[in-house]
Amino acid sequence: METTKNERIYRVIDANLNRLKEGLRVVEDIKRYVFDDSEVAYKIKFLRHKAKIPQDDFLKFRNSKNDVLKTSTKSEQTRSNLDEIVTANFKRAQESARVLEECFKLINLEYAELFKSIRYELYELEKEL
Repeated sequence: METTKNERIYRVIDANLNRLKEGLRVVEDIKRYVFDDSEVAYKIKFLRHKAKIPQDDFLKFRNSKNDVLKTSTKSEQTRSNLDEIVTANFKRAQESARVLEECFKLINLEYAELFKSIRYELYELEKEL
């Protein structure tokens, strides 16, 4: 499939939509199942659902088979406790929201603002915890 320069950004968007939702799901499940913290789990679930946008345009540009950095680094493979897992996944979600915010500035300002708001909600939620 031949892609234009603007379409290449769709691969970045697809990867970061997945990364954002995966990071949120990890935090949500730990808060829900390990700590029985329904309040925080619900807030995270709300953010995860808020991040759901139509993904079909981006999915067709996915190329995980040929991802040049798909091998984990040592720091990604090492976690000492649940707090480290939660922190790492908060950071993952925040960083992904920032990437999405920036990329969507090229194609959809409404989505750019959506992901900016998600990023700031994550900053506040992380501070609460």
